[in-house]
Amino acid sequence: MDWSEIHERRKLGPISLPLALLSVFYGLGVKWRVKAFERRRRQRLPGFVLSIGNITAGGTGKTPATMMIAKWAADQGFRVTVLSRGYGGRYDQEVLEVSDGEKIKAQVSEAGDEPVLMAAHLPGVPIVLSRKRYLAGLHAVRRFNSNFFLLDDGFQHIGLERDLDLVLLDAKSPFGNCRLLPWGPLREPAEHLGRADIFLMTRWEGKPGEKDWADFIRRRFSGKPLFKSAHVPDQVVLQKERHSTLFLRGKRVLAFAGIARPMAFRKTLLDAGADLVDFRVFHDHHRFTETEIRNLASARSSSRADLLITTEKDWVRLERLRTACPDLAFLTVTMRVLFDEETFFDQLKAACRERRDFQS
Repeated sequence: MDWSEIHERRKLGPISLPLALLSVFYGLGVKWRVKAFERRRRQRLPGFVLSIGNITAGGTGKTPATMMIAKWAADQGFRVTVLSRGYGGRYDQEVLEVSDGEKIKAQVSEAGDEPVLMAAHLPGVPIVLSRKRYLAGLHAVRRFNSNFFLLDDGFQHIGLERDLDLVLLDAKSPFGNCRLLPWGPLREPAEHLGRADIFLMTRWEGKPGEKDWADFIRRRFSGKPLFKSAHVPDQVVLQKERHSTLFLRGKRVLAFAGIARPMAFRKTLLDAGADLVDFRVFHDHHRFTETEIRNLASARSSSRADLLITTEKDWVRLERLRTACPDLAFLTVTMRVLFDEETFFDQLKAACRERRDFQS
């Protein structure tokens, strides 16, 4: 079932009708949960808490955004820790230390792909998991004397007080069909975006439809800053050798991806000049088998492709299967704020200054 396609459909059909009914119950549950937390006192960590989240199910770029801001905050002299739930991880302890800033201490099977990926890209920045992010934060204070907490995928984690709520919105389709899960992609009603402090539209290309959405969000949530960003392909990594994306130009490529928006990866390869002979899609956070990887390697050989390539997030999940295809390449991607990057980070600095008890 292609959920990304279903979440764009606006008309009822054989598939969407039962999903629409389930969305009603889901919506009631969301409203009950929000009201329940509104009656409670939120937990407060002893430091600056910046939540990076979204209102839809996956695919807006939270991981590259978290890495971008973590690097900036560390450069500012803050003692940064990323707090995450670790989606897809199978850890059973109350708190899991994925990285102490020097060494990666957990495997993908325990922590999930995104925390391990962040740990690899953020030397000096601890990554701590807990299903109760407050406990992860207290651990970071005790272990690392942290004073700047990045709450990964934190918009719905409303039990924890935060100083700034940054919400990511996909520029092309920020709300899908505007329906709640499972009929649509919304994790909560769009009007709840009133809780946000700053909006960051991702994968911005400046097309008319994107500009219309940006205007709508400015009107609907007036007074809240809105910025645009792009996912920038960085390097092609093949057998520990790093190449620029020019490496892809003219090469016959067989690619695969198990991420929330695989077509974005496909477009990136085509834009880089790759001759895409085949592209295979797996569901988000897919746990690959050795048979699947060997089949992909065989397909590459039979199609006479020069390269078999995947995303870095998929590569991380293939840790124990890489021997089945030693010449598998992956593409790294970074996030960049467009047009007014300095103003964006000035907004973060201003929020830090507002915390009178907060010091770098």
